[in-house]
Amino acid sequence: MERLHSGNSVTLEADGIFIKPVIMRLQGLSLFGLKFALSLAIFVITMILVILRPRNLGIGYSALMGGAASVILGITTIPEIVQVWDIVWNATFTFVAIIIMSLIYDEVGFFEYASMKLAGLSHGSGKKFFVLMILLGAVISAFFANDGAVLVLTPIMYSFLSRSGADRKAYLAFIMAVGFISDTASMPFVISNLVNIITSGYFHIDFLHYTLVMFVPYLVSVAASLGVLYAFYRKSIPSRIGAFRIQDGIIRDRAVFLSAVPVLAVLITLYAVTGLLGIPVAFIAVPAIAMLFVIVAIRGKINTGKILREAPWQIVLFSLGMYIIVYGMGENGLISVISGAIESFSGLWGPLPYIFSGYLFALMASVMNNLPSVMLGNLSIGFAHPGILPYVNVIANDIGPKFTPVGSLATLLWLYTLDRKRGMKISYGYYMKVGFVLALPVLTVTLISLWAVSLI
Repeated sequence: MERLHSGNSVTLEADGIFIKPVIMRLQGLSLFGLKFALSLAIFVITMILVILRPRNLGIGYSALMGGAASVILGITTIPEIVQVWDIVWNATFTFVAIIIMSLIYDEVGFFEYASMKLAGLSHGSGKKFFVLMILLGAVISAFFANDGAVLVLTPIMYSFLSRSGADRKAYLAFIMAVGFISDTASMPFVISNLVNIITSGYFHIDFLHYTLVMFVPYLVSVAASLGVLYAFYRKSIPSRIGAFRIQDGIIRDRAVFLSAVPVLAVLITLYAVTGLLGIPVAFIAVPAIAMLFVIVAIRGKINTGKILREAPWQIVLFSLGMYIIVYGMGENGLISVISGAIESFSGLWGPLPYIFSGYLFALMASVMNNLPSVMLGNLSIGFAHPGILPYVNVIANDIGPKFTPVGSLATLLWLYTLDRKRGMKISYGYYMKVGFVLALPVLTVTLISLWAVSLI
C-alpha cells in the first residue's frame, strides 16, 4: 500500500477515506465546469451593474467590461468572438440604421402628427384614444423597430397626458400600454426587432418568407395585447380626454415628412426582393438611411447632431458585450442543457412542444435579456431540421422580455428615461407583476397561432 509522508512524519493512506474523496472531487471539477461557473459569475455581476447603474454607468460599458473579463479569463476566445460578430454584424448595423430613421421622422414631426390625427379620430373618448394609440404603437413597432417605437411614442404620450389634465392612474395605463405593445408587436418583419434580424440571419430566412410565416402571429399578438391591456387598465382610462388640435409648426420639414411612407414602401420592397437573392438586410438599410440622413443634414431644418447623440449606442455596446459573455456560457455547457430540454418537449402533443419551448426561451429572455437569449436559443436549436423553432424563438424573445424589466434593453432604457427625465418611477415589483399577467396569455395564443400557420 502506497504511503505519503509529510514533513512531520504524519502518514496518510492515498486510497483511504481522507485523500481519495478529495482527489475524486478535484477530478470532477473539470476545467469545463470551472469555465461555466466563471462565465455565470461574470454574467450575474454584469446584470447587477446593468440594473443598478452605479455612478450612472452606461449599460453598454458594463456589458463590455463583462465581455473583456470573459476573454481575459479564457472563457471566450478570439476566434469565438469572430464567430459572434459573424452572427450579429448584420443585426447590429441594421438596428442602428432603423433607429436613426425613426429619430429623423420623429424630429420632423411625423409621429406626433399621426398621434394628433388619432386623437382627433377619438372625438374626446379616452377609451377610443387608448385603443388607437395601441394600434399606432403596433404599426410603428413593425416598421421602425420596438426600440424606435418606445423612444418616439413615450414622450409624445407623456406630452398628450400632460395637456389633457389626466390623473396619474391614466398616465400609468397609457405609458405601460406603449411600452408593452412596442415589444409584443415587433415581429411581422425582419427589421421589426433586433431579435428577428439575428434569427433570420442565423438560419438564412429571407425577408419575404419570414413575413409570410409571422404576419398572422403578429396580428394575433396585437389583438391579444390590445385585449389584455384594455381589460387590465379599463378602470384607469379616463372616459373623456381633452381635444387636441394639430398645432402650427408641428411639421418641421414638410419634404422629409412627406417622404416617410414612400421611403418605407421602397425599403420594404427592397428588403423582400434582395432577401430572395441572399443579400443581408444591412446592405440595403444602412446606405439608404445614410443617404436620407445626409439629405436631412443638407436641408438643415432639423438638428441631425441631436439625432446622433440620442441614438441608443449603449444598446449596441450592451449587445456586443453580452453576446461574448453568453456565448462563453453556451459553449461551456448551457447549450447542451437547453437542447436537451427542447428535445424532451418534442414528443408532446400538437402545439405543446412549441408552447413549452417558447416558455423556456421566454424565461431565458426575462432573466438574461432577449439579445443574448435569442442567440443561445438559435445555437441550441441548431441547423438540423429546425422546423418552426426559429420562429418560436423569435416570438418568445419578442414577448417574453415583458416578464421582467431586464428582459428587454428597450424596457430598461424606457424605465430609466421615465424616471430621470419625466419624474415617473415605475417600480420593478409593479412592472413584473403586471408584465407576467399580461405577457403570458399573449405569448401562449401567439405560439398557438404560429403552430396553426405551420399546419397550412
